[in-house]
Order: sequence, then structure tokens, then C-alpha cells
Amino acid sequence: MFGVSAPVESLYVHVPFCASKCSYCAFFSHEPDSNTVNRYVAALVRELELVASELNPKTVFFGGGTPSILNLRQWEIILEAMHRLGLATPEEWTVECNPATLSREKARLLRAGGVTRISMGVQSMDPDLLVRLGRVHSREMVFISYNILREAGFERINLDLMFAIPTQTMNVWKETLREVGAMKPDHLSCYEVIYEQDTPLYEQLMAGEFDVQEELACDMFEELVRFTQKNGYHQYEVANFAQHQGNEIFEIPDKACRHNVNYWRGGDYHGLGPSATGYVRGRRTTNICNTTAYCDVLDGGSRAVDETEELPPLQRAGEIAAFGLRMNAGWSYREFESVTGFNLRKEWGEVMARLVDDGQGFCEGDRFKLTPQGLRFADAAGAEFLR
Repeated sequence: MFGVSAPVESLYVHVPFCASKCSYCAFFSHEPDSNTVNRYVAALVRELELVASELNPKTVFFGGGTPSILNLRQWEIILEAMHRLGLATPEEWTVECNPATLSREKARLLRAGGVTRISMGVQSMDPDLLVRLGRVHSREMVFISYNILREAGFERINLDLMFAIPTQTMNVWKETLREVGAMKPDHLSCYEVIYEQDTPLYEQLMAGEFDVQEELACDMFEELVRFTQKNGYHQYEVANFAQHQGNEIFEIPDKACRHNVNYWRGGDYHGLGPSATGYVRGRRTTNICNTTAYCDVLDGGSRAVDETEELPPLQRAGEIAAFGLRMNAGWSYREFESVTGFNLRKEWGEVMARLVDDGQGFCEGDRFKLTPQGLRFADAAGAEFLR
């Protein structure tokens, strides 16, 4: 229920540095220089100290940007602070990596420091598409970095892929899936290209350099679902597929990203770092979207929060409904009421009935789910629940 005081069990840390900006990326990131990165690390430690008393993390996620761009000494400082503050023994600790910025020493340091899971941005195994996307790594680096991670003892590795990339053909997509599948990662996150304003890819689209091929994108998604089913991955969210070791019936595979499940299930989380968003006890915070300004505020001993928002409970419950329906399991009516305090059927019964009539949703026992067609366009279906 809203308002219950308890330790926050999820922590997100934003690392805003990238060697170069990818053509599709709208997240806050910029190129590093040694002074700014060192200031950021010191400021992050101060921010961790300010919120540590409110945290008992079961999941930690360092995202970006490119967390793996930090050097060994910078990571040592962060890991020492995490241990000193009692934050370094979560059930799941994920760090995002770029294949071009990973070394054996860095992988070993992260694993020894308590990191349990790596999410590596591959996007494509096609050299031309990597150039098109502005990626700084080569296909060869993917294989090298993956082997480094396994040798360092990481048992849980996610690979990020993208489909419906301009000029990408079905054959190229199938070949990327085949090559990635042969590496046998534990988890795949596969996203359709989104054209965000103020990105080079969006500007190219507006300039008429290529057209969006919706039918091909749908075919690629269907191929993705077929491939993952055939190769032992279980889709548990629109874009996420994980392996499961047991034989029992399950709602969420055991190799799923628990941190992201917390988002989709409406859980609280602290967000640290420039531009990071958090949600704690009904209050959403967004940090300053400027690394220098973020460091300046924390130098003064305060949180670098730029915006706060407190949604009315019913509006927040609608958000939680929308996010949760991205998951294949949908929403159990009892669980939804436990999380939000609202009755899904009472408040959104008409919306659910309309989705059922349109072939996008269905009721199964004590829960509501989206159909495969509804999941394909989950954002549109979820928008029906927003108020």
C-alpha cells in the first residue's frame, strides 16, 4: 500500500559518460574527461551516503551512459563506498557494459566487488549496422568481452539487441540472433528502434533518408519470439527473455532481471546520479540533468534533486497497471490491489472489456493479461489505463 514506511529495496545509479553518443540515444550522457569523472565519483559517494539509511537493497542497477567506461580506481572507490555503507550484498547487482570498455581486470574487480550480473550492449552483430548506430565496439569485441565475463565468474549475462534498424534486413536480423544465441547468454533484451527527437536517427528520418517499415518490424518481432522459444528463453516482458533452470510452473523465469521486475510491479526505488529518477513512498524525484551542476550541489552536502512530483494514488495506480501489463503474466487482481490499494476490475473494467473485444487482452482466472497482439503494442494498450 502507498505510504508504508520500509527500507527501499532497489537502487538505480546513473553513470552519464559515453565514449561517443549513439545515433538513437536520448538518455542523458556525454563524453568524459578525467576531472569531471573523478568529481562525479566523489559526488556519487556523497549521494550514496545521504540515502544509505533508507536502503536495504535486494537489487542494484548501474546504468548509463556506459558504467564500464569508469577506470579501475574509480570503480574501486564506488565499490568501497557500497561495502562501507552496507549496500554491496543485494540478491542481484547489474552493471551495464559496452564491449569496447571492458577488460579482464575490470571484470574481475566488479565480480569480486559483489556485482552478480552484466548487461552488455551489443545491438547488432552486423558491422555496417554498428556503424549506422554509432556504436564504438566491433563484432569481434562482443565475443572477446563475453568470454572475459564468463572467465571472471559471471553466471548471469544479458545481451541487448535492437531490431527494425534502418537498412536492417530480416536475414541480417536472423543472423544476429543466431550468433548471439550460440554464445548462450542467460538473458536477452531486444528493443525495436524508437526515433527520439534530438537524436541523429530522428533527424535522418525527418530528412527522408529512410522510411519506417512497420510490417518488417512486426515480422522481426515475431521471428524474435520464435527464436527465443526454440532456444529455451521465456518471454516475461515485451522486450525481455530469460532462461529458467527449474521444471516447475513459474510466472517469472529465474534468470529474469529482478530490478526491472520491481519497476514493472510498481515497487519503490532510489535513483542516484545526474538525471536519475527515483520513486519512494509516493514521491517521484528527478535529479539535475547536468553533471557539473549535480556535483556542485552534492559538494554542498545536499541531494541534487531538480524536480519532485507526487501523483494522486489513483493516477499512480494507473501507471502501475500500465507498466505491469508489459509483463506476460499481466496482473493478478489480488496482487494489484495489494500493491496499489485499488480494484483493477472496478476502476478499469471498461478499459479491460474494450481490450478484450479488440483482441488485445483476456481474463484468465484471477488475472488480466495482454494477448500476443496486445503485448506487441503494449504501450498503446497501457495508455488506456493512464489517468
